[in-house]
Amino acid sequence: MNFLRGVMGGQSAGPQHTEAETIQKLCDRVASSTLLDDRRNAVRALKSLSKKYRLEVGIQAMEHLIHVLQTDRSDSEIIGYALDTLYNIISNDEEEEVDDIEEENSTRQSEDLGSQFTEIFIKQQENVTLLLSLLEEFDFHVRWPGVKLLTSLLKQLGPQVQQIILVSPMGVSRLMDLLADSREVIRNDGVLLLQALTRSNGAIQKIVAFENAFERLLDIITEEGNSDGGIVVEDCLILLQNLLKNNNSNQNFFKEGSYIQRMKPWFEVGDENSGWSAQKVTNLHLMLQLVRVLVSPNNPPGATSSCQKAMFQCGLLQQLCTILMATGVPADILTETINTVSEVIRGCQVNQDYFASVNAPSNPPRPAIVVLLMSMVNERQPFVLRCAVLYCFQCFLYKNQKGQGEIVSTLLPSTIDATGNSVSAGQLLCGGLFSTDSLSNWCAAVALAHALQENATQKEQLLRVQLATSIGNPPVSLLQQCTNILSQGDKIDRRGSKIQTRVGLLMLLCTWLSNCPIAVTHFLHNSANVPFLTGQIAENLGEEEQLVQGLCALLLGISIYFNDNSLESYMKEKLKQLIEKRIGKENFIEKLGFISKHELYSRASQKPQPNFPSPEYMIFDHEFTKLVKELEGVITKAIYKSSEEDKKEEEVKKTLEQHDSIVTHYKNMIREQDLQLEELKQQISTLKCQNEQLQTAVTQQVSQIQQHKDQYNLLKVQLGKDNQHQVSYSDGAQMNGIQPEEVGRLREEIEELKSNQELLQSQLAEKDSFIENLKSSQPSPGTNEQSSATASARDSEQIAELKQELATLKSQLNSQSSEITKLQTEKQELLQKTEAFAKSVPVPGESETVIATKTTDVEGRLSALLQETKELKNEIKALSEERTAIKEQLDSSNSTIAILQNEKNKLEVDIADSKKEQDDLLVLLADQDQKIFSLKNKLKELGHPVEEEDELESGDQDDEDDEDEDDGKEQGHI
Repeated sequence: MNFLRGVMGGQSAGPQHTEAETIQKLCDRVASSTLLDDRRNAVRALKSLSKKYRLEVGIQAMEHLIHVLQTDRSDSEIIGYALDTLYNIISNDEEEEVDDIEEENSTRQSEDLGSQFTEIFIKQQENVTLLLSLLEEFDFHVRWPGVKLLTSLLKQLGPQVQQIILVSPMGVSRLMDLLADSREVIRNDGVLLLQALTRSNGAIQKIVAFENAFERLLDIITEEGNSDGGIVVEDCLILLQNLLKNNNSNQNFFKEGSYIQRMKPWFEVGDENSGWSAQKVTNLHLMLQLVRVLVSPNNPPGATSSCQKAMFQCGLLQQLCTILMATGVPADILTETINTVSEVIRGCQVNQDYFASVNAPSNPPRPAIVVLLMSMVNERQPFVLRCAVLYCFQCFLYKNQKGQGEIVSTLLPSTIDATGNSVSAGQLLCGGLFSTDSLSNWCAAVALAHALQENATQKEQLLRVQLATSIGNPPVSLLQQCTNILSQGDKIDRRGSKIQTRVGLLMLLCTWLSNCPIAVTHFLHNSANVPFLTGQIAENLGEEEQLVQGLCALLLGISIYFNDNSLESYMKEKLKQLIEKRIGKENFIEKLGFISKHELYSRASQKPQPNFPSPEYMIFDHEFTKLVKELEGVITKAIYKSSEEDKKEEEVKKTLEQHDSIVTHYKNMIREQDLQLEELKQQISTLKCQNEQLQTAVTQQVSQIQQHKDQYNLLKVQLGKDNQHQVSYSDGAQMNGIQPEEVGRLREEIEELKSNQELLQSQLAEKDSFIENLKSSQPSPGTNEQSSATASARDSEQIAELKQELATLKSQLNSQSSEITKLQTEKQELLQKTEAFAKSVPVPGESETVIATKTTDVEGRLSALLQETKELKNEIKALSEERTAIKEQLDSSNSTIAILQNEKNKLEVDIADSKKEQDDLLVLLADQDQKIFSLKNKLKELGHPVEEEDELESGDQDDEDDEDEDDGKEQGHI
């Protein structure tokens, strides 16, 4: 105690005691003191100096502190001080206030110091391994500072520390145990540690995921109250994002583990009057982002599709749509929810159909799509919300021809509501297309273009749409109205970008006319369109107009490339001549190249979501950039082609069409032959099965015949032995009671059965070889029709022959079975005749005494057999009684064991509870001692005398004397 007092007072003792000298003395004390208390006090003093004199303590004490961690593992207090000191040295968290002028320089110097000290610490990889082993200690004063120190190391030099932990045995598993710690502060800091550990390292992310991280993190989020939880929920969500983002393996594991279903309660937001705290908004924002990670368009299509289906099946999509249509939801949460729903339904037909059926809770109910489109074309809505609605509409129509047809049908004359009570999606799009807000024009044009994307049927249907421009004037087509607005240019006063409206209309027209010759014909039928386009392209305008010129060139190129030459005045060749005269081919191609060279083109081509910082940047659509990339090259080739090349190309197209028809014919023929081959294969497999069954039956019958032969031979031998002692009394007319003619007849039947068996086996062998030949001679799919027909006829004949042979074999088997049955009957008759003969026929020359002796002998054998049988029955009865008794004993033992096991479990629970209470008391006592110690120091600094009895309340007088002597020695050392 006096030693610490002397060290802390060393700075004011005189100018010769500088901070560096004090730190050096403390380091010497840590290195040389043999008493643990001295080293502990020195490390505690270094800890108190480490924040203010970070550089000096780091340079002089780091090696000594690491040595303390290695040698003093048994004392948790000194380990805790050492870890805290190292954390203060390495961490960049500054608690002292700095002036605004010096703040930037101070921060930079602090970061440099932290990274330098981190590099020194991890230079020896054993230091990180040592730190990982210390985290296994349950003591709070060791584990918590260890977690903070490792987190700081990862923040300073993440990749290097990650690599060390990755190669360390059970390194990641030890860190995963932090999530199961019952002390919340350690668990929460463990989440922060895992955040830093999993950042940008796929290998560690996989290990953490397979260490049951998803289960533990979701449990923590549930315990903390889901979206209503605090910052702990936010940290867990960030860690989940680290594990799942751009990691297909973990995403699949998350889906297969049924964790998507556990996300549904996150979005049960309750009533609108519950209030939205800043933390709840942050949590819900992260939750929505986590859903988007699983269904991102950048993921593999199969993985995204399976996650989308799982979200629909568990009701997550329905819950998101509820938030979408709810009132009182903050604007940023509503925007992110729209984006999330967009990606959940994108390209998934089931989810798209469900979204089309969602209605807003209004009176009368309106479809959700209509409500969202109303927000998109409303210029008073926030820009980010309008972008989100456009993305949602695009995702709804992505690869959804059914949805595209429903949107286009709302514009057709037969489906328009004449009463005017309800507004449709098509009417909203047309209203936005022709409004005075340029952003509404652009959004409506892009949305309508997505309704036509890769759908030739709807492109033709949209040509039927007629618009009433003004009272008394005839209606005009939608295509004509778009070109009219385009030709008016800047004559109409609009709010917003000057070129945004024209760019949107040009993108709509290019999408509409591509791959649709009928639409091209309608467009060229208006004689004003081509002169307008050539005039726009030929002019020399500023940089802003260059993009419009490029899109006009693209539209004119589409009109050439997809022209079916149905209009004589605007055939392909005439249009190309017009370009060459008024514009020039090179100039035309140069203007066409302005599109892909524009800076906003590359930005829009990166991802499907229209994410722009401001409306001025909203120029290109993602799907349109794909169309430009596809058409730019073919239009360039089409412009440079001559009329002769076009004719050749037409001829080639016709030839290819004929070739395609021939190929289609042969494909159908091959398909039919494949079906025939499959049928033949099935028949062959059926025949094989029947063959195997017949072989099995033949084998069984052969074995039965052999058994009968053996029994017959045995019976014959026995009869022969008996007849050796008998004298024939019928002059050889009978032998053993059996006529010789019967014996000969039986032998002949057996021989005949043998020959039948051999004949059947040879027939089966021939049939097997025939089946193998049939398999080897099957026709290939590429053979011509004649060979296939011949092979089919031959196969049919062979199959008919096989069926006939099978029928013959079956009949032979049936006859053979009847013969076997007949033989068995005759054998029984022979046995009965033999027994009757033995009983009835007296044997001449044999005395009655011998017969009586034989009879007595037989009776004795029978009585012995009966006795043995009776004894065996008694033994079986005794064994069964013993088995019953043993079973009863076993049942009673099992019940006793179960009772003892329950008592053992109860005792273990009681012991664990008492141990936990004891640990909590120890922690409280340690904290209380620390507080008393700090209060004593404060009293000493204030000048109040503190008696030695107060400092050592729990010690006896002898211990106090020893400590005073030690303190006196320490004072002498100083």
